[in-house]
Amino acid sequence: MMATKCFHCGDNCDAAKVDFDDKSFCCQGCKTVYEIFSSNDLGHYYDIEAAAGTTPIEILGKYDYLDNVAIVERLLEFNEDDHQVVNFQIPSMHCSSCIWVLENLNKLHPAVQNAQVDFPKKTVRISFSATEFNLKELVILLAKIGYEPSISLNDYSKKSTVVDRSLLYKLGVAGFAFGNVMLLSFPEYFEVQEYWLDQYKFVFRWLMFTFSLPVVFYAGRDYFISAYKGLNSKILNIDVPIALGILTLFVRSTYDIVFNLGSGFFDSLTGLVFFLLVGRFFQQKTYSYLSFERDYKSYFPIGVTKLEADTKETSIPIYEVKPGDRLLIRNQEILPVDSILISGSAQMDYSFVTGEAALVQKFSGDKLFAGGKQQGGLLEVEVLKTVPQSYLTQLWSNAAFNNSKASTFQTITDGVSKRFTIAVLTIAIIATAFWLVVDPSKSLNVFTAVLIIACPCAIALAAPFTLGNMLRIFGKHKFYVKDTNTIERMAQIDTAIFDKTGTLTSTFENTIYYEGMELTDEEASLLKNTLRASSHPLSRSLYQILESHQISTLDSFEEQTGMGIEGVIDKRSIKVGSANFVGEQNPHRAEETSVYISANENVKGRFVFKNKYRQGIGQLFNRLAKRVSLIILSGDNSGEQRALEQLFSFKMPMCFNQRPEDKLAFVKALQEKNKKVMMIGDGLNDAGALAQSDVGIAVSENINVFSPACDAIMDAAKLQNLDGFLKLSAHSITIIKVSFLLSLCYNFIGLYFAVTGQLQPVIAAILMPLSSISVVVFTTVATNFLEKRLKK
Repeated sequence: MMATKCFHCGDNCDAAKVDFDDKSFCCQGCKTVYEIFSSNDLGHYYDIEAAAGTTPIEILGKYDYLDNVAIVERLLEFNEDDHQVVNFQIPSMHCSSCIWVLENLNKLHPAVQNAQVDFPKKTVRISFSATEFNLKELVILLAKIGYEPSISLNDYSKKSTVVDRSLLYKLGVAGFAFGNVMLLSFPEYFEVQEYWLDQYKFVFRWLMFTFSLPVVFYAGRDYFISAYKGLNSKILNIDVPIALGILTLFVRSTYDIVFNLGSGFFDSLTGLVFFLLVGRFFQQKTYSYLSFERDYKSYFPIGVTKLEADTKETSIPIYEVKPGDRLLIRNQEILPVDSILISGSAQMDYSFVTGEAALVQKFSGDKLFAGGKQQGGLLEVEVLKTVPQSYLTQLWSNAAFNNSKASTFQTITDGVSKRFTIAVLTIAIIATAFWLVVDPSKSLNVFTAVLIIACPCAIALAAPFTLGNMLRIFGKHKFYVKDTNTIERMAQIDTAIFDKTGTLTSTFENTIYYEGMELTDEEASLLKNTLRASSHPLSRSLYQILESHQISTLDSFEEQTGMGIEGVIDKRSIKVGSANFVGEQNPHRAEETSVYISANENVKGRFVFKNKYRQGIGQLFNRLAKRVSLIILSGDNSGEQRALEQLFSFKMPMCFNQRPEDKLAFVKALQEKNKKVMMIGDGLNDAGALAQSDVGIAVSENINVFSPACDAIMDAAKLQNLDGFLKLSAHSITIIKVSFLLSLCYNFIGLYFAVTGQLQPVIAAILMPLSSISVVVFTTVATNFLEKRLKK
């Protein structure tokens, strides 16, 4: 029988189905959201996109820190009198229904004056009246309808950023000047003998000169600055011959019109700068809604609950926490500082920090490290260190996080430019020397003509258009690369290191099997109903796989944090939890994650949780092994080593129990052996290795939520295409090299006219744009052809 789908979110309703208004819901939360929308004239939400909602989560006490005025001030974009404006990131925003309901928040509360959604960035900018509504109430309202905003320490410490649109302005100026100069040059091209045109010839020439001024001194100034810096560092980068060509074109053209020798090369000059800026614009393809520079600030809460001496609870900003402070940590909250556990039983999830998947049980007096997430009841802890001094934040003091990979990597264009510049200057000098002997009057003309026609515009465009197009192709396949420099580095990779937990395994899926005596129908029903009352992650996973049974009300339910749960119906009891909790005298090995079951104090068996590896991982490694060396580096224990060895058809190095600093050191050691290393990971425990590696790729189940600082973000579902992305990167370099050869063909033709003293403005006006357009067309067609070969 087909499972009933929740009318609000589309999930399976299972046994916990809630019926209301002739519709089925998977939980009370989804039913509540439906009621809110229906009673506030927002029922059209379900007409735009069926089952578009998300299940709201429990937020009791989570946003108490928004009562703190200092925190609110840092979050608000505008705060004047009773009018406030805030900009929130909404990770769960995913369709047109989301946009519609968020932009109609005023129907849910009259204090909301306006809401504007930026869907690509998944943000909503909300204006509201502070006299009727406060920020905390706004956040709770959003969370209640399934659109909980993402608020982190990064939002507290962020500085206002100014969008740099200078390239667009320069491109506009160059394009405007290029069009007008071409128009004014037509009479010169075709030697029109009309009297009135001939009469205004000098006016046209000086107008062309005027149009070229902002092109050279504004639109093209970055090339002069880059060339100067390169020469100052004794480096011949690609901007050196470009700047030399621009300067020569301008000086030679000005000389020609001043002494009435011709119209000059202003059309080629403005066209050159315009095409170069188009290439630079295309190269700057970015994913503005993604962050490649995230650190612990994007993961930590913005405020915490401090317990005063009189037991009064106060919300304070996280940076005001001092050693000796007592803090309250609730279920699912992140511990932001190193501390000592005072009271409560901690079940700490350190998977995002260490990579260890199993929960770590801690008791009063034990030390807790920053970055762990509490999975259980309320904890009271005493702070040992401030946020900047804690274990997790100290990882970011490593030099790997401050190194610029792009600055230390020589691109293929820069590698060619040195040889090209030397060759052009050599040809210019030899040709000039020849004409000084044969016909001195042509020597200066020949020298400038060589520099003009050999300007490497097409060479400079090959990489931006090839790699920029490749960025677009990667993005279509949910592989989001930070910049074009990263693609060039990917083409050189010879070693790939994989994290295990969350990278090779699915974050949301486990393989669960049962070992022990068969449960009776009564015991199975009691087990299902007991699990239904628990919010523990393992309980929820187990609840989802068990067969449906009639929902019954438990006579009693008890949850012992860190130990297990017990449910009772009609004096029949069942216990679910650790071996000690249910009375198992001979527990199995600790490396396995197990949940034990006992019925009426008799141990029945256990459910074993095994990691589920992503689909196609074995085939992916077989393909990658033909191109690169493979290594698995995991913070988890070695309990899965045998399963991994069976998954792959060949042997590879596997290292377990690796701390974050161990992973970083491992990558660095390989690089010292001249290896080009790519690191693929998913959590903060991989952040150091991702930063140190030549290419760091963060794998994410949801690209819009947290991922560590990296060079690229890959949708987890596309991990099996990694070898295809590496192949495309290598093929991109081949396309660039072929484009260089194509450009050189045009340069050889132009050099013939230049060294023989026959170069005319019309020839330059044809050859220079033609070479640029040819390269652009070739790179576009070639990269699109390669895209078809990428496995979808």
